[in-house]
Amino acid sequence: MQNTRLAKLLEFLTNDPNDPFVLYALATEYNSSNDQEKAFEYYYKLTSEHPDYVGTYYHLGKLLEKTGKTVEAIEVYQKGMVVTRNKRDMHAFSELQGAYNSAAGLDYEDD
Repeated sequence: MQNTRLAKLLEFLTNDPNDPFVLYALATEYNSSNDQEKAFEYYYKLTSEHPDYVGTYYHLGKLLEKTGKTVEAIEVYQKGMVVTRNKRDMHAFSELQGAYNSAAGLDYEDD
């Protein structure tokens, strides 16, 4: 059964099919409900149609990692770092860099 939040988001999408926030919210909602196929669909739509939508890259990368696609996740994190650097969003850049370092095996501790 569709939950109310998802139904409302789909209604918003009908009213404005190109709203990046609605696309992001749908991707996140599908991701939360473990519908990975739909989550990927909306995340990829965002990266192709709204490449400057910063929030996409971290969550898409994490979903790729979760599904065993680490190489693709690393590429998504790298693209996201370029976008966030260009937008001067250093907080998002830092989060993406941390995710990238972890996925690439660069998050080691000094002994």
